[in-house]
Amino acid sequence: MAAMNPPPIESLTAEQVRVGFGMQMKMTAGPATSLPVVRELTLPAPGGAIKARLYRPTADGVLPGLVFFHGGGWVIGDLDSHDDLCRDLAAQAHCAVLAVDYRLAPEHCFPAAAEDAIAAADWAAANAAQLGIDPARLAVGGDSAGGNLAAVAALAARDAGRPLAAQLLIYPVTDMSRLEGESYAACGEGYGLTAGAMVWFRDHYLTDTKAARDWRVSPLLAGDLSRLPPALVVTAEFDVLRSEGEAYAKRLAEAGVPTRLARYDGMIHGFASMAGVLDVGRQVRSDMAQWLRATLGG
Repeated sequence: MAAMNPPPIESLTAEQVRVGFGMQMKMTAGPATSLPVVRELTLPAPGGAIKARLYRPTADGVLPGLVFFHGGGWVIGDLDSHDDLCRDLAAQAHCAVLAVDYRLAPEHCFPAAAEDAIAAADWAAANAAQLGIDPARLAVGGDSAGGNLAAVAALAARDAGRPLAAQLLIYPVTDMSRLEGESYAACGEGYGLTAGAMVWFRDHYLTDTKAARDWRVSPLLAGDLSRLPPALVVTAEFDVLRSEGEAYAKRLAEAGVPTRLARYDGMIHGFASMAGVLDVGRQVRSDMAQWLRATLGG
């Protein structure tokens, strides 16, 4: 990664970063696990129809389900960037995975992504039968900004009186109000995702930085985290987001939510998407799938 010597993200446009991110994800992805069902869908959302992709490890039968939101700072990433990760989760957890192509900033700033995530989880629950999913075993998950959206969707589902069965939060963004703290100081430079990049993502996603205190941007600031579904929070030792992910896991546990925190030492942000080059990238997929099977009864 160092040899690639990419320019600082702060010097690039959103479109330039999207192209580079897509190339990087292809270079580090693992092989695409073959599945009997990979189907393109469109879902209704507040801003109009959005794309989604359904992965099933078996064509028949009712399965647990995972609504998955890709990472990328709410600015980059798409269905293809996380295709191999979704395939592995579907195969190893033996669950249906519905990956959601939510609206991206700066074309669609906050609250667009949050609204789409909430709408997608609602739609999956309401249409579980046609997806071959057991609505009582429906989870949300995602990495980075996608982990943020999964946490937001879980909170919204609870408040709407239709709680989900689990939340898989992979090095999630949980507090955009400060962009500081222990891991920002220790890992803000030199480990891939930088503190400066997080400012760049924030400024593309939010038209007003005051919105960073909204729980739909910073779920760590939500007043009540009780009655949420069981959570697996994955963090990386050398990740600028480590502290806020672990702070969210701590608050969940304190609120009585069954919570497992799994920190992967020696790892950097995004390692779960690096199964093609990192042994631990493959291991974390297996670990997450095992937790999903145990939690959802897959």
